[in-house]
Amino acid sequence: MNATGWRSPYVLLSLASLLWAGNMVVGRGMRGDIPPVAMAFWRWTIAFVLVLPFTWRTLWDGRDKILRDWRVLALLGFVGICCFNTMCYIGLTMTTATNGTLFNSIVPVFIPPIAWMILKERTRAVQLIGIGCSLLGVAVIVAEGDLRKIAALQFNRGDVWLLAAMVLWALYTVLLRFRPEGFGMLPFLAVILLFGWPMLAVWYGFELASGAQVHLTLRSVAAMAYFGVFPSIVAFVCYNRGVAAVGPTRAGIFVHLVPVFGILLSTLMLGEPPHLFHFVGMALIFAGIVAANRTAVRGHA
Repeated sequence: MNATGWRSPYVLLSLASLLWAGNMVVGRGMRGDIPPVAMAFWRWTIAFVLVLPFTWRTLWDGRDKILRDWRVLALLGFVGICCFNTMCYIGLTMTTATNGTLFNSIVPVFIPPIAWMILKERTRAVQLIGIGCSLLGVAVIVAEGDLRKIAALQFNRGDVWLLAAMVLWALYTVLLRFRPEGFGMLPFLAVILLFGWPMLAVWYGFELASGAQVHLTLRSVAAMAYFGVFPSIVAFVCYNRGVAAVGPTRAGIFVHLVPVFGILLSTLMLGEPPHLFHFVGMALIFAGIVAANRTAVRGHA
């Protein structure tokens, strides 16, 4: 990660979207073997176990800072660890993959108003144009080139879960501006896991009480291992570094890459070739990202 290209926030944000696309593909495929709250609980438990040996010393040395900023850390843990992924997994058990992809790509639309309410951050016109262009590209993909299909989408309880989750992720992105200084990315992940994991454990306890169980197979264990390492630790570090570098509004636009990478992964892993509307949608998404980040590029010139 020391190479110049890998230090670019845009590369890091793109890699995070790629890993989250894999999370969606694997999570959708494993919904029959792993209950949704269990999926989130074991994902973050594995991540916590892997991260803690490398971060416990930093956490202990920074205990005064953690106690001082416990409110914002608890809020970040509640939103980012306890709620977001759990609500996504719950939603995907009740709605279609098309609806899930659409809602996942609405996150950048929620970030500017939340950033304005909390940070008083103004959104430039070119950024709004970029957000709209990328959102149109997503709509082209999920509607398979026929935008009239968007109006025909039937919204159910799963859609409500997904919509609420995406609002929370937009809120999390904005709240990263209040991340306490002095913690590297892995220690920061460990800190919010410290606050968010117990909340998630309570939720998992209710799921266990309802009789839901994980079907332990080689496939389900491998899936949980993937959840715990790549979309949790690697994507988390990439996304948080990207947000710190370019701000929440510009970083949020990269969420639109999730359905793009989902198409590519489906082609490689499932043998489902892309169609013309996929390429049209991807072109619009990339155009939107370029437009939304145009100011940032000029600022570094």
